[in-house]
Amino acid sequence: MRALASETRKLLSVRLWWVLLIILVAYVGFTAALLAGLFGALGDQLASSPGAPQLPAETLPPIVYSTATAVGYVFPLILGALAVTSEFRYQTLTPTFLAQPRRGVVLAAKGVVLAVAGAVFGVAGLVASVGLGAPLLALTGNPTGLDDVDTWWLLARVVLAMALWAIIGVGLGTLIPNQIASIVVVLAFTQFVEPILRFGTSIWDWTAEVGKFLPGAASDALVGSSIFTSLGTGTTAVQSLEWWQGGLVLLGYGAIVTLAGLATSWRRDVT
Repeated sequence: MRALASETRKLLSVRLWWVLLIILVAYVGFTAALLAGLFGALGDQLASSPGAPQLPAETLPPIVYSTATAVGYVFPLILGALAVTSEFRYQTLTPTFLAQPRRGVVLAAKGVVLAVAGAVFGVAGLVASVGLGAPLLALTGNPTGLDDVDTWWLLARVVLAMALWAIIGVGLGTLIPNQIASIVVVLAFTQFVEPILRFGTSIWDWTAEVGKFLPGAASDALVGSSIFTSLGTGTTAVQSLEWWQGGLVLLGYGAIVTLAGLATSWRRDVT
């Protein structure tokens, strides 16, 4: 409990978490409003154009609400990574390890605290996506889906996915303790490498079977909807993972990078 309290104070004592939270809300809210307004207003025109992406009215609410993870997952990922790398950069690990010599306990406490923070980011993202998306869907004559229990399950899975992304961030920061290198890896992979891999692997069925295990694809499977999967990224018709399988894959990524970091940089001497 002392380790959890210590990690909570570390997180809340800096401005990083609420700065990222504000940016997340603004980014997700803008994207959700754009999608709800665009596809909601152009629904009939898209339906009459065979070459355009076909989005039935009932699929719009999940797409709009899932923007919290589709475009916002990078924020808890960065938060988790910076929560660890800043300890190396500013050498706060030294007094931490003196107070708690069991380094595994420190890392576990950090993971728990950041998972809760990721869930908070998920709730904030949903406030933005649902708060702005639902009214625009209603104004354009489309269902909001808020009276459907499946929609609420989707919202719960969004929160879970954001918590898992924060755990992955903690593991990544442990494995790559250099702050600049860690952020470069996060941004390069999430914004360039994985989108290219997802598109490339979707061309053939045998590569698509591998591509659905990529972190972003697993996150979309866990949530159950995404603008990227709904519009399609290739020519295959390979089924995505089940929601629970996507969750296990994300958890597996978090466990792998965390254990790798625990066995390497987390065990090194600190000064």
